[in-house]
Amino acid sequence: MSERKVLISADSTCDLGKELQQQYQIPFFPFHILIGENSYVDGKDITPEEIYTLWRTRRLLPKTAAITMMEYYEFFRTWVEKGYDVVHINLGSAISSAHQNCVAAATKLEHVYPVDSCSLSTGTGLLVLKAAQWAREEMPAEEIQKKLRELTPCVRASFVLDTLEFMRAGGRCSAVAAVGANLLQLRPCIQVEPGENGAMKVGKKYRGSMKKVLQQYVEDQLKNASSISLDRLFITHSGCPQEWIDAVKQQVEQTLPFREIHITQASCTISSHCGPGTLGILFLEEKGE
Repeated sequence: MSERKVLISADSTCDLGKELQQQYQIPFFPFHILIGENSYVDGKDITPEEIYTLWRTRRLLPKTAAITMMEYYEFFRTWVEKGYDVVHINLGSAISSAHQNCVAAATKLEHVYPVDSCSLSTGTGLLVLKAAQWAREEMPAEEIQKKLRELTPCVRASFVLDTLEFMRAGGRCSAVAAVGANLLQLRPCIQVEPGENGAMKVGKKYRGSMKKVLQQYVEDQLKNASSISLDRLFITHSGCPQEWIDAVKQQVEQTLPFREIHITQASCTISSHCGPGTLGILFLEEKGE
């Protein structure tokens, strides 16, 4: 048995928040936020609220940049030299080049075990917490990597968008689609497909006020109760009225007895793509035999 300690680390896009990060002692590696001629470190130099303010007041659209191979290499090298085996969980490879860069860095070092989460936000975070629990049980890094890869198809990650403004501005939907959605009060549900390395697709399109839409969305997501793991659920948002968050939490509690319900705010990277007023519930399904 290896005498090396196991370290669990993750991209900042796992959106676990500072409290859970500190509780499980998980180093986050931040993405880069580019606005105008300035570059910011996600979670350190700028907040989602500041990003939205810059867009509304100066029409400066944020762009995001993945962590480079050399940045990963230097990060991993520090921990490996301290005697750690590092299991690192990435943002889904269909969404970002981060995992590809992480794998390239790992090939230049021993004792690094990258995992493609095939998800985003706290969909990734769910895997990070599982890995942290296994590491506390002294499970070897290679086994943690294997079990995480087996678990990725069980992640259920989705969000409802209040506005398509940021997706339109970033070229991710047409101006006509955005205007049409706003006029019809359409709130699309964006679903992550773990079987496709985290590719996103538009699911159900809800109509009406966001408060009404969220109620129907939660009902839809939790309807297959028998297949849902009750360990934990995340309510993750990009800056929503507290009234919406409280209503979703109450509905979740009344629907299923989750042992843990965590409320987190999305990182700058995730917020830059989805825009304000986005909210999702994220959880694991039980593994099939």
